[in-house]
Amino acid sequence: MELFRERGFDSTTAAEIAARAGVTERTFFRHFADKREVLFDGQAVLLEALLAAIDDIPRDAPPLDTLFRAFQSVCPLLIANRPFSEPRQAVIAATPSLQERELAKTAALAAALAQALSARGVSDDRAAFAAQIGMAVFAHVTAAWLDKSEPGLTERLDRAYHDLQTLI
Repeated sequence: MELFRERGFDSTTAAEIAARAGVTERTFFRHFADKREVLFDGQAVLLEALLAAIDDIPRDAPPLDTLFRAFQSVCPLLIANRPFSEPRQAVIAATPSLQERELAKTAALAAALAQALSARGVSDDRAAFAAQIGMAVFAHVTAAWLDKSEPGLTERLDRAYHDLQTLI
């Protein structure tokens, strides 16, 4: 992260990252497919936590309620990860190719959430709508919270869910 902030993402090489981390370039590539994955590596952990939370929510809960309860459940994970996520967000904001990558990763999360909702008996269309809407709100709220920590993430999510219900 320090290298990305010092030199910019595009000017930083995988070899430089490996050297700064005290590992060989070969070791770096055993852990990351490319240097972008240094910034996006946590998506699998987030997805796993969201899917586990969805599994724990009663099956009769409405789709958006299910998603927002799952989003609330991962707040401690995001809060604990803020020291990494805040500078990460700044690097992404300064790099158009990373912005595209983040959109693709967000779309993949939405697709996985839609599949989880479908597995709970929600129609495919409703599952897709809920997942796309939910992820858009979740991504917006998280980015706003990373930009300015108050109000807190859980409060922002509560407000956003209330606003979304009002809009619908």
